[in-house]
Amino acid sequence: MSDLADALAARLDRDLARVDAGLAAAYPGDPGTRQPVHTVYVPADRFDRGTVADWGVRACEVFDEHARGDAEMRACWGPAAADLRERVRAKLLAEPVEDLRIDFEDGYGVRPGAEEDAEAERAAAELGAAVAAGTASPFTGIRFRSFEGATRGRGVRTLVRFVEALCEHGGVPAGFVVTLPKVTATAQVSALVTVLAAIEEECGLPAGLLRFEIQVETPQSVIGTDGASPLPGMIAAGGGRCTGLHYGTYDYSASTGIAAEYQSMEHPVADHAKAVMQVAAAGTGVRLSDGSTNVVPEGSAEQIRAAWTLHGRLVRRSLERGFYQGWDLHPAQLPSRFAAVFGFFRGSADSAVARLRAYRERADSGFLDEPATATALAGFLLRGTDCGALDEQWVQQATGADAAELAALARRPHRSPR
Repeated sequence: MSDLADALAARLDRDLARVDAGLAAAYPGDPGTRQPVHTVYVPADRFDRGTVADWGVRACEVFDEHARGDAEMRACWGPAAADLRERVRAKLLAEPVEDLRIDFEDGYGVRPGAEEDAEAERAAAELGAAVAAGTASPFTGIRFRSFEGATRGRGVRTLVRFVEALCEHGGVPAGFVVTLPKVTATAQVSALVTVLAAIEEECGLPAGLLRFEIQVETPQSVIGTDGASPLPGMIAAGGGRCTGLHYGTYDYSASTGIAAEYQSMEHPVADHAKAVMQVAAAGTGVRLSDGSTNVVPEGSAEQIRAAWTLHGRLVRRSLERGFYQGWDLHPAQLPSRFAAVFGFFRGSADSAVARLRAYRERADSGFLDEPATATALAGFLLRGTDCGALDEQWVQQATGADAAELAALARRPHRSPR
């Protein structure tokens, strides 16, 4: 009997070898790198080497004025850990922006060609200066115009000009990624891969260095004419360069006929699109990002706190649904971003470490946790340390697992968390 089992297993290994290889290539799992909790969009003409620091100062000013103590924190964002305010304020001072996108698309508007050419070169020089000075955000990039017919030429020109200028001012920084907006066909993704490869060759960059995100903001990118989603094909067409799918709240809502007053990250059409994104990206290593709210914390104290409450609730909602990243469009949104993110991780940290420790030690925790749940628990804790919500040393002591074991439990390659 054992001889038969061995023979059958060997035969299956041979028969399924190609399938195994295809699955491993298409679904490599989490890349094991830090994912930013947000992407900040700044119009290209408003970006310079001091932008990140300026956003931090402005965010701190509004935070200090309208969230002076724990009572005001609770009024906006509900019950939280006692040190939440201090931790959020420290984040605003030390790293107010985790990911910054210099926007040459909707946020920039239509400009004369020569003006946009000059802006691309200026912005690249400013980014290079920020990287050299150590004042850039950990992740950066640009959004250029879409590859639809009307804007394709301008989009390619800005992309080429920017990367060429960046290479002249210190090179392409680590964590650099470009955003392809308004995608309506898989062929546009393939075209971007061709463009990026050509730029790399022209600029003497390593093949595969330039990577991109797909902005999901058209119905055609969610459901194709055959009734299936083109997103898995788009990810595959990226040839390993696609790092993320970013939901575009307002373009997508408008494209599906939602009246302006009701366009929101929590509208049912948004939830449907994001559910499709989530399934398409699962296991591929491609990260997800929710969109933005356009309700800006400005005006009276009541208006600011109301906007913070809304933003914080939407951020929390996204986190609970597995979208660990979103967009921020204004410095005053940073306090509610980090209050919600830190509150999410700190609020569940004690339970997560207790359950993970019990799983490791095969002790009773009141939960029948399986390996997949242990992976989720470890991943949750690593995300919390990545953004600064949790302290790495505390996580390791509380779980009894060192950094290497936590990475193994989370099925990530072991790496320094920050």
